[in-house]
Amino acid sequence: MAESERKLSNGATRIDFATDPSRYRHWKLSVDGDVATLLMDVDEKGGLFEGYELKLNSYDLGVDIELADALERLRFEYPQVRVILLRSGKPRVFCAGANIRMLAGATHAHKVNFCKFTNETRNAIEDASASSGQHTICVVNGSCAGGGYELALAADHIILVDDGSSSVSLPELPLLAVLPGTGGLTRVTDKRKVRRDLADVFCTTEEGVKGRRAVEWRLVDEVVSNTKLDEAVAARAREFAGRSDRPKDAKGIALTPLERRIGPDSRDYKFLSVEIARADRTATITLRGPDAPPPASVEAMVAQGADFWPLELARELDDAILDLRLNELDVATIVFKSEGNPEAVLAYDAFLEANKGHWLAREIRHKWKRVLKRVDLTSRSLVTLVEPGSCFAGTLAELVLAADRSYMLIGQMNGDNRPPAALALAPANFGAYPMSNGLSRLASRFLAEPYAVEQLRGKIGTTIDAEEGEELGLVTFALDDVDWEDEIRVFLEERASFSPDGLTGMEANLRFGGPETMESKIFARLTAWQNWIFQRPNAIGEEGALRLYGTGRKPAFDTKRV
Repeated sequence: MAESERKLSNGATRIDFATDPSRYRHWKLSVDGDVATLLMDVDEKGGLFEGYELKLNSYDLGVDIELADALERLRFEYPQVRVILLRSGKPRVFCAGANIRMLAGATHAHKVNFCKFTNETRNAIEDASASSGQHTICVVNGSCAGGGYELALAADHIILVDDGSSSVSLPELPLLAVLPGTGGLTRVTDKRKVRRDLADVFCTTEEGVKGRRAVEWRLVDEVVSNTKLDEAVAARAREFAGRSDRPKDAKGIALTPLERRIGPDSRDYKFLSVEIARADRTATITLRGPDAPPPASVEAMVAQGADFWPLELARELDDAILDLRLNELDVATIVFKSEGNPEAVLAYDAFLEANKGHWLAREIRHKWKRVLKRVDLTSRSLVTLVEPGSCFAGTLAELVLAADRSYMLIGQMNGDNRPPAALALAPANFGAYPMSNGLSRLASRFLAEPYAVEQLRGKIGTTIDAEEGEELGLVTFALDDVDWEDEIRVFLEERASFSPDGLTGMEANLRFGGPETMESKIFARLTAWQNWIFQRPNAIGEEGALRLYGTGRKPAFDTKRV
């Protein structure tokens, strides 16, 4: 990336989410047959910003960007890998968690977005196990504290070395006056089912828990002496590999770098573009449909590799959303548009549906699931405009259903010869892309009318115009060309005038109706509390715990319960 591309309009350094193993500074990835090892060996001098050192395998966003990249590559580039071993490359320490100096010095927005991204990365570890048969075993040697234990919690199985000093802990409350920001509390109770009173002791004990007690409290799965560690790890790897259905002899595809051009107010990819209107505080993401029909066979799909349209577009949308989240904090509203032939989009959906048993087709659909969840969890107002010439069909129709509001044009604009706006549903809209609450976006939309979802199955593959789309509840408003521009302008102006804090709270509440899951708890309940706690003087004030950590001085707390 050119130096000019690294700077934002305000002069700050742009955070880039694109990396590859040749550029890793903190992780070492190795593959031996059906077992991969991710070795955490953080470069102390490799922080994303100045002002702190990443000692004791502590991490910042840059460390997690590499981890997320490695996990993605293991799914696409190594289809034969059935087990991932998470290990430390440093003696006597597994991971000290999120770097305290980084947290103390970071802006509030960066802290919250950092926690959100690390949560999404931990969820990706769990999704690889649940959806793709790629299981994770975490081998804990030495201290495993805070975010380090939260990383371990994402694994299927935790092995703790029984050496008298190795321990697990969540010391954020007693040491820093904050909460474990990457789902630690929720995974302890909901995933590992630790008894509430024992969890209370654990989360208020600085030194953590070690040995047999860690097993008895369900904090880890087994403790093993150093002399028997290699034997135990190999046995567990064989056990978990035997549970996987990943292909043993398939050839992976290379996740080649995305083609992108980054300008001051634009991002241009092969199938997607972003235009930022700073005066209006909007970012318009335009997705483009395929420029060729789907391949004739799964072999041809594999041959296309990362250039296969559904995969390339998913990766581009993921990169664009992360870029807006971290680098364009003043954007109030993201507007989704599309260009292309809806039938061409449906043809690719039909190809993936017909070949969903193939490992690559499966991974592509799970990639879309994760990207669409990333959209759901983005703290911006989301609006989708379904206009003439758009291609919101099948998978891309999920962006209509994900929006806080959607508008669809009736007929055509005067002098516009593009085809009238149309929507189309595909089988993928009925469960392939669940939200954090475990429901499809259609099911979440029609919580009071589940029969409406079944009725919509009869519309699969048919063209739905604006008036029918409004009648079926698929869009918020259908407007004619007389009202279109004024209605959209008023909506965007109104949205930009509201309190961003109030909007974030409202949207996060409205987007996730229905059942509560471990994932929705992490992103709703936990994020809301942490968001608040990160702004309280008890944590970040001049006499707060985060700022005084390591100085030897005790924090001065405002003792009133609020």
